Amino acid sequence: MNVKWRIWLEKDGRHVLGKGGAKILRAIEKHGSISKACKELGMSYRFVWNYLKRMEEVLGDAVVEKERGGVERGGTKLTPLGRSLLETYERIEKIFESALKGVEGRVLSVEGNTAVLEVKGELEEGEKVIVLREDP
Repeated sequence: MNVKWRIWLEKDGRHVLGKGGAKILRAIEKHGSISKACKELGMSYRFVWNYLKRMEEVLGDAVVEKERGGVERGGTKLTPLGRSLLETYERIEKIFESALKGVEGRVLSVEGNTAVLEVKGELEEGEKVIVLREDP
């Protein structure tokens, strides 16, 4: 049996960003170009452009900004809002993935920015974890 889940972000009950939108933002950030992102994802430029415009309409602010300058110097990059949305989505996705892996534990000690954790489940060295605070 497999566990399936979907995550999406909404504003005022309206869809803003889901798994496909996160892939779009990630690819734009990687390539600095909507057209190159489309090629990587196998999506049409029109679909991606419309997805971005719907996001911006719901949010009332831009998630990408185009840079003019011709073939070599032009491009597209995420705005601070676009970057923040992608980071939020990825953080939530990581929480779900950790929960599905069955990693659970507690903090044994904290010194500055370093924490020693005791965990049940498997972690790999260097793997990112998110610590959630539980009320006693």
